[in-house]
Amino acid sequence: MNSKLKDSSVDFLFSAILSLKTPEECYAFFEDLCTVPEIKAMSQRLWVAHMLSHKKVYSEIVATTGASTATISRVNRSLHYGCDGYEMVFKRLDG
Repeated sequence: MNSKLKDSSVDFLFSAILSLKTPEECYAFFEDLCTVPEIKAMSQRLWVAHMLSHKKVYSEIVATTGASTATISRVNRSLHYGCDGYEMVFKRLDG
């Protein structure tokens, strides 16, 4: 766990997210919490990570997501050297 990230306000944020039960609730909460570009950026990074985890090549990822190669590289670094959060989520989503 990243000790620079952990504090009571982040704990409160994550507890709030974990309380959401439906996609509609997520839309309502995140539209109130974030700007549209922030939500789009997070969803793009998640989609890039998913494609990388399925061995897609950079050119296909750029064409599909519109992400820059710099973003793809950053996400790829997180996949290989991060906290395995993407992997945990993809195992649950992909079944």
